[in-house]
Amino acid sequence: MYELFVQGLILGSIIALASIGLTLIWGITDLFNMAHGDQITLGAYIALLTIGIFSRMGILQGTVGPFSFSWGLVVAFIPAILISMGLAILIDRWVYRPLRSLGATAITGFIAAMGVAWALRGVIYIIWGADFHFYSEGLRPMVFLPLGIKLRTDEIFIMAVSWIAVALVYLFLMRTKMGKALRALADNPSLALIAGINTERMIVWTWAIAGCLIAIAGIFFGIQTQLRPEMGWLFLLPLFAAIILGGQGSITGALAGGLVMGVAQQMSTYWLMPTYKPAVAFLIMILVLLFRPQGIFGRRRV
Repeated sequence: MYELFVQGLILGSIIALASIGLTLIWGITDLFNMAHGDQITLGAYIALLTIGIFSRMGILQGTVGPFSFSWGLVVAFIPAILISMGLAILIDRWVYRPLRSLGATAITGFIAAMGVAWALRGVIYIIWGADFHFYSEGLRPMVFLPLGIKLRTDEIFIMAVSWIAVALVYLFLMRTKMGKALRALADNPSLALIAGINTERMIVWTWAIAGCLIAIAGIFFGIQTQLRPEMGWLFLLPLFAAIILGGQGSITGALAGGLVMGVAQQMSTYWLMPTYKPAVAFLIMILVLLFRPQGIFGRRRV
């Protein structure tokens, strides 16, 4: 039971990391970004491609200390993040920005995002196929903690870096001028425009931040499990459940909702088969919508 709780915190850290980018997009652009999961998948596969290039060059092959992954994966974070950020900005400019300029409804944006999701997944199938992939096929070192808790060293790395990334984003939004402008835009877009905030520039920053978090979350999810084309799509339900639980547009809500969702899903395997974990996320989302639709931290509070 204790081990399941800790495993839930690790999964929740990945969910929180990914849902922060998603809640920023939703809170600022009012877009229900159904392509978020496939962007996560693409970020993970870009890292896999980078590792393959290093392997063919015969460089960065050694494992990192007590972890199972190589130095190539550590370096692969850089191109994965940069490409993911650039792609997120380009998708907004080529797809969502024209829709905003035409005053398109939320359902139109939702359908457009579905189209982007299918297109990205198609690209992944064409390039990498439908097979499962792993960053490392060697043994995964374990550590033994009190209360009978066994963890892979990779999982400790995932949780530590996830929390650092979340803290950095939180400090950026709370302490910097750009972050305060983003929060103002999320709270009241009309008032932010009157105050002289460049809305389109802030939206570009929003997609850049989301793209960075997307890549990191995708790589972590790939380390935790395996890479497959549908991994991000199947990850969408707990992400949206975490946002609804925490409150739309709320960074602290996304963090809290992600952790609760991860723990709830992992703890449910004590009584249920692991295949029921998506159903647990769906049930939590329904209960929140019924009894507190604004979420724990309310709507649009960053």
